[in-house]
Amino acid sequence: MIEPEPGRRGHWAATAVAALGAVAGVVLAVGTGLRRIVVEGDSMRPTLEPGDRLLLVPCRRPSVGDLVAVPDPRSGRLLVKRVRAVDGLSVEVVGDNPAASTDSRAFGPVPRRVLRGRVVRRYHPRGRSGPVR
Repeated sequence: MIEPEPGRRGHWAATAVAALGAVAGVVLAVGTGLRRIVVEGDSMRPTLEPGDRLLLVPCRRPSVGDLVAVPDPRSGRLLVKRVRAVDGLSVEVVGDNPAASTDSRAFGPVPRRVLRGRVVRRYHPRGRSGPVR
């Protein structure tokens, strides 16, 4: 499960600048829906660890292999999963750790329009920060 990170407006700006590396990129990202989330749970291990803090950008056209945030159709909680397949307007998502993952195997493909964003960067913890593949 993923939880939005508690808001700290001043910290957000500093994090965005550090993550994107340019003021112009920050302005663009703010205007297009940059989001921050915190990882909970083991479903994306080893790629993501509990406590990882991630930046998301809007995702209109997901590609196989992308990490995306999507609401669980059954509960509404936000999940981060890997895109396994894109079929027209539907996206199949799976966790990297299948034994600990609730994903499309349990709830089926999700409509592409419900994707909340694509993971582009881990900004915390500092030793693991950088682009997420």
